[in-house]
Amino acid sequence: MSLCVKLPTALLAVAGEGGYNPYLMTRSFRPRKHRSPTAQPSPPAAELVRSARAAATTRAQGYRARSLEIHGWICAKCAREFDETTLHLLTVHHRDGNHNYNPPDGSNWENLCVYCHEDEHSRGILADYLSGKD
Repeated sequence: MSLCVKLPTALLAVAGEGGYNPYLMTRSFRPRKHRSPTAQPSPPAAELVRSARAAATTRAQGYRARSLEIHGWICAKCAREFDETTLHLLTVHHRDGNHNYNPPDGSNWENLCVYCHEDEHSRGILADYLSGKD
């Protein structure tokens, strides 16, 4: 016994111009009409973003260089010493967590190797996990 159901032509026309027909649960594979591309950001906005990123990079390089001059090329936690070839592994940690607070005397910074820096930032997460907090 066959269970074929013949649909009225009115239901077949519901999909319209190459679209989805909810009654047939199929999609037409006709090419869609051409859509205009999404609007690109205006040049002034793109220039603003570019200049903000450049300023942030310059600011970050500035306080990193000052921190390396003040505190030396040594990790404050594990006392690992660095040279020119491994200096990229030495990072600046902000003690109070505020990356915008960069006093000229370096009182908010400490130089940490990438491993100690990761440990410093994961301590709170680990403590929350072990204490059962969500």
